Amino acid sequence: MNQTGAAQETWNTADLVRKDKAHMLHPVSNLRQLQEYGPLVMARGEGVYLWDTDGKRYIDAFAGLWNVNVGHGRRELADAMREQGERLAFSPTFFGLATPPTIELAAKLASLFPGDLNYFNFTSGGAESNETAIKIARYYWALRGKPDKVKVLSRMMAYHGIAMGALSATGIPAYWQDFGPRPAGFIHLTPPYYYRHGEGMTEDEFVDSLVRELEETIQREGADTIAAFIGEPIQGAGGVVVPPDRYWPAIAEVLRRHDILLILDEVITGFGRTGTLFGMQQYGITPDIVSFAKGVTSGYVPLGGVGVSSKIFDVLAEPDRVFMHGFTYSGHPVACAVALRNIQIIEEENLAANAGEVGAYMIGELSKLLERPYVGNVRGKGLMMLVELVADKETKAKFDPAQNLGGRLQAATRKRGIIVRCNPDSIAIAPPLILTKEEASTVVEAIADSLTEVLG
Repeated sequence: MNQTGAAQETWNTADLVRKDKAHMLHPVSNLRQLQEYGPLVMARGEGVYLWDTDGKRYIDAFAGLWNVNVGHGRRELADAMREQGERLAFSPTFFGLATPPTIELAAKLASLFPGDLNYFNFTSGGAESNETAIKIARYYWALRGKPDKVKVLSRMMAYHGIAMGALSATGIPAYWQDFGPRPAGFIHLTPPYYYRHGEGMTEDEFVDSLVRELEETIQREGADTIAAFIGEPIQGAGGVVVPPDRYWPAIAEVLRRHDILLILDEVITGFGRTGTLFGMQQYGITPDIVSFAKGVTSGYVPLGGVGVSSKIFDVLAEPDRVFMHGFTYSGHPVACAVALRNIQIIEEENLAANAGEVGAYMIGELSKLLERPYVGNVRGKGLMMLVELVADKETKAKFDPAQNLGGRLQAATRKRGIIVRCNPDSIAIAPPLILTKEEASTVVEAIADSLTEVLG
């Protein structure tokens, strides 16, 4: 692996923390607690490791935010940025303009995605991608002479971003609270979360119940009012919900029958994380529209995008009118150059297969924690997984939020040199796809010891 080998620098951590408290507004963070304790400031990364400004080393077992798929400090990606930045740092894709890396990336993606997902519009990240996907679905039906087909189906526990349209599709109420009214036209269904919603049913019976709910919702709302169903192949930020194998083929068949578009959100699951290049390949389905971001550049430069089928594109291109959608940085040439090199690394180093192999090992090791009275469920696919914690295994009751379980686990895991996502009732793990079994064992051991410290 070609690392940048960045020289170690000396940082004044206290001064950085003081400035952070004075000026930073941190996303998805308790701002009052940050004012008291300050942030953990990361200064350097190499492979699966991060170093803070005091020189302490951590395994980045959350790959940044699910996205540093090829690991930190890759010289190849830094070189791709520099070379394209020197050649042409920016030119838009508006008004019929393009640049070589943007065109080459679109062509490369068309060769990688299953089916006829052949046309691509680029964004700067996942929320913009899902906004774009939703707008394209509605635009498609308007051009087909069906302007009333505007509703969007999604699931509770889904995370599709926090721009207003994507926020409405997101099924996690904490993200809605106190941000005012959401746009109308979004309907949330039951997630394919067998552990909590499949009580007393076999997996097949559970899938049948979800399909029945979808059919009843379409019947109630009217198929002629529904533009699309948006879903992550595996729900990520909402709790790493891995659906039963039959779920997606059964859902896709219902949508086809009722002439409703399927949008798959591959923002987290794309580019190797689940053990295949795309999450959709785990279930043998191809959507009409796909959104992606995160792993396309391994987070080195912000980039996202939307792919549409040839059927969709043909309708979009039919009228003699301008496609009135885009962002300033749609198809940014530096980002696209990095994406091309990043995808090359993922392919050459067979990182999807490594994610499948090491992920299966890691999930197996984490499953040993099920012997503990407070571990209710361990689930995942590839290198995205979650340990769900319960106050009572029999009833699956959750811990009292006043116990601050997430905060205590965060402190315990960081003390042991791992970065994971600790919530009040779970620990989510999503390391870089270069993770070895030895490194996976270190992470599992740190999680086990942290749970012992906090919960006994």
